[in-house]
Amino acid sequence: MKILVTNDDGYTAEGIKVLVRAVSSLGEVTVIAPKYHQSGMAMAVSMGFKPIAVKELGLDENGVRWIYLDGTPASCVKFGIDNIFTDGKPDLVLSGINHGSNAATAACYSGTLGAAQEAAINGVPAVGVSLDSMKMDSDFSAVEKLFPNILKRIIALPQMKKGSYFNVNFPNIAIDKIKGVRVGHMGRGHWEKEFTDWNPEFFSKFGMDHSHYGLKSTEVETEAGESVYMMVGNFVDESTDADADHHLVRAGYISIVEHNFDNTDYSRIPYLKEAGIECDYSL
Repeated sequence: MKILVTNDDGYTAEGIKVLVRAVSSLGEVTVIAPKYHQSGMAMAVSMGFKPIAVKELGLDENGVRWIYLDGTPASCVKFGIDNIFTDGKPDLVLSGINHGSNAATAACYSGTLGAAQEAAINGVPAVGVSLDSMKMDSDFSAVEKLFPNILKRIIALPQMKKGSYFNVNFPNIAIDKIKGVRVGHMGRGHWEKEFTDWNPEFFSKFGMDHSHYGLKSTEVETEAGESVYMMVGNFVDESTDADADHHLVRAGYISIVEHNFDNTDYSRIPYLKEAGIECDYSL
């Protein structure tokens, strides 16, 4: 099995190193990951005729090929399919381990899941995996031990729906405290008061430095009259049921949600037609 591994935290992040180590026995692993942190990029691609740097980093001690691309996670998947797996698509795309939860509506913004969605559009099974901790030195030992078996169960499913990809979220607790695995749905919620004054001390809070975001300095150059903000925000929970993925994670379970890139609400089509949305124009 040929496995393409990527992430949105950048190729130097600890999470991707752990993921590669966890799945290296399952097949031939190739890493193509962003040069810099790309959280919140969703399924964005590096367009606009901009130059995109790529660098071969060689093989690690386990024979895994590492490549970075100065672009988005979805672009990494595109590049892998077009330029690296030239004799056929990868059999599986894995994205993560993300530093921070991608449960609830965080899934809509997630670069981790954007990469998985890009794989799904190209007909490649994909799984995004995240740990509910933003710190770069998070303890990924539970994910490393438990995820391979979860992955085996997912890829062994007798029925795989076209366009599907999977979102796996781990709670940030000791492995002996994890209650089990539960299938849920994407929870609902939104963020408020997201823009706050630029504060470079947030880098140290999560064990990062400015270079992790591709910044040459924490001193931001501005034009006259500009103010500088950063996005943080407070999550407002709108889910009440226990099967919402973020509630499962809070309860100590590993949550699994099956997403699909086709987000058409098919149940509403008859209603919209009956409501008179359709019409004909006279030519």
